[in-house]
Amino acid sequence: MQLFYNPDINSSIKEFSFDKEESKHIVKVLRKKEGGILHVTNGLGNLFHTEIILASDKKCTVKINQIDSQKETDFYLHLAVAPTKMNDRFEWFLEKATEIGIHEITPIICEHSERKIIKTERFDKIIQSAMKQSLQYYLPKLNEPISFKDFINQKHQGDLFIAHCEETEKKLLKESIQPKQKYTLLIGPEGDFSVKEIELALQNNYIPVSLGNTRLRTETAAVVACHSFVFANE
Repeated sequence: MQLFYNPDINSSIKEFSFDKEESKHIVKVLRKKEGGILHVTNGLGNLFHTEIILASDKKCTVKINQIDSQKETDFYLHLAVAPTKMNDRFEWFLEKATEIGIHEITPIICEHSERKIIKTERFDKIIQSAMKQSLQYYLPKLNEPISFKDFINQKHQGDLFIAHCEETEKKLLKESIQPKQKYTLLIGPEGDFSVKEIELALQNNYIPVSLGNTRLRTETAAVVACHSFVFANE
């Protein structure tokens, strides 16, 4: 099944038209014709079974024949991750985390961050593409970049964790996860969180955790953590 994404489609309408770019892709590249079936999600858990009624490369129009829903997970995972110096590494994390099953992502700017200016437009496209490729009907939420301090000062529900490399007492993340909860995990830049940032997190009830015996790159740590949470909730 090939999955399309459009945030504007919903159960209250009977027909829907794709924009010019998507219409051209459907008609010219995929060679879809009238009567062809397209599967579309709005990223909110719905799958729309649609039939093409106008195969125009400028305005491909479909009618909705059936609507299915994907069950929500009984846990919620929010990763706050420092952007990597090279954008492609952070994009790799976004793609893999979406495929695995993350719910929310916040880029956090830390004292040791090598990249402090972030443009999220391309990140959005990476996430949308990964959602479609992995046949998921929920689009992870991507927040705008925020400073570490401002993020910590926000109220986050559920279990709070920080993964850092300082030689202090920490539990393994996989042994700290209680199933069916809301989770927020902080993952720092290549130079790790500063001592001040770690202390601030601990003051705000974040639990220090380890992801294992080896030192991981930021994007690797984020993917490992994401899988650990999802696996614990299988």
